[in-house]
Order: sequence, then C-alpha cells, then structure tokens
Amino acid sequence: MNRSGRLAVALLAVTLLAGGAFGLWYSNTDAPFVSYRVDPRHQRLQLYWRDEQNRPFRSLGQLKMWLQARGQTLLFATNGGMYHSGNVPVGLFIQGGKTLMPLDTTSGTGNFYLKPNGVFYLTADGRAGVCRTQDFRPRKRVSYATQSGPMLVMDGRIHPALQPGSKNLNVRNGVGLLPDGRVLFAMSKQEINFYDFAEYFRRQGCRNALYLDGFVSRTYAPAQDWAQTDGDFGVIIGVTAK
Repeated sequence: MNRSGRLAVALLAVTLLAGGAFGLWYSNTDAPFVSYRVDPRHQRLQLYWRDEQNRPFRSLGQLKMWLQARGQTLLFATNGGMYHSGNVPVGLFIQGGKTLMPLDTTSGTGNFYLKPNGVFYLTADGRAGVCRTQDFRPRKRVSYATQSGPMLVMDGRIHPALQPGSKNLNVRNGVGLLPDGRVLFAMSKQEINFYDFAEYFRRQGCRNALYLDGFVSRTYAPAQDWAQTDGDFGVIIGVTAK
C-alpha cells in the first residue's frame, strides 16, 4: 500500500472512532432516516383527523384509501402529534381554518410538556411555521396547526434539556422548517435519543424543529420504498396529488 493509501485508511479509522465517541453524525446523508421535503406553496400539504362521519382515520392506510375514493393520491404521510384515548389530539389542532382542539398552555408530565413545546402550522397562502407554544398567535389565515413537544431546535440551538449521549432511545418523528421555506419531515429508522434527532434537523439547516411522537411513529413514503400503512393515531399529516 502506498503512502496515500495508508493516509486514507488512517483518516477513515479516525472518522469511525470519532463517530463512535461522539454519537451519530450524518453530514448530508439521510441513511438512518426516512425523510421528505415538501414545499407547501406548490404542493398540497394538509392535516387530517376525522372523516365526514366524524370517525378518526387512525392509520395511514385508512387515510390512503379514503383519499383514493376521492380521486387523490397519497404521496407522503406521517403521524402528526400526540393523542389521548379515542385518538383525540393533545393540544392545539386546527383544520381548514377551524380550531377543533384548543392550545394547551398548561404543565404536566411526559414529552409533550417538556417546555418549551411548540406548534407546526400552515397558512392559507401556503407558508409553513414551527414555533414555541408561547410564540404562537392564532390568526384567521392559519389553515392547519398541530401542537406537540418538545421543541427540538429553537433559533438554531438544540433544546437545552436534550442531552448528548442520553440512553433514552426510541424511534422518533418530527418536523422542521428549512431556510428556503420548505418543510422537512423525518422519522428515524432505528432507535435514537432526542439530542441526536435534534442534531439531524439542525444539520439539515432547520433553525426550528418540533418533535411529533415516539415509538408509535409511522411514515408512508412509497417513492423511497418506505410504505408503512398501519398505526393508530390522532392527527395525520399528508401530501397528496390529484
């Protein structure tokens, strides 16, 4: 092996050791995640909960079939936040400009109440936002919104309660806002701690990102050969085409 070859091997070894010592680092690869980037200004991005019979969709497959019956193709879907028994959303839920569940500003236990928590919302003109709960201001132009927690990234900084090297591992999904106005959805394909999950969004350029849910999470992204259609949720986020 020549000198350049030995140097390449040495650099690779250092890289692998660094990755093992400091956790999961992903550069530009999405390998440990299934992710989807959507521009709500030009694509149909909506939040779903119940059908016209007031029955929760519950699973990604059920939503897919409901949309097919109405001439729509589901391109992407993921669960959109936490829920009580009966598939009732925890915290704020706005659909079609109507507030169906109020904003929750109380305190409690569990991930939802790991303050600051936050809101993901869409406006009537196709703008998306991710913000802390205390910064959310209900407006007539907000068409869709879901509340969850904790915030993962706030103004480019990882939530201070999220610790590197934490052994709190789970499959997780979340949403972040990219600098160009597109929305990034991501779900880990394997168990991951909160800090590394938040770091993924930060490294993709998201200055604000929100945790949606944990081990129950599912994602439907058939273009990426990832098509989970099961689950039992409250809110579902979907991208459709006619």
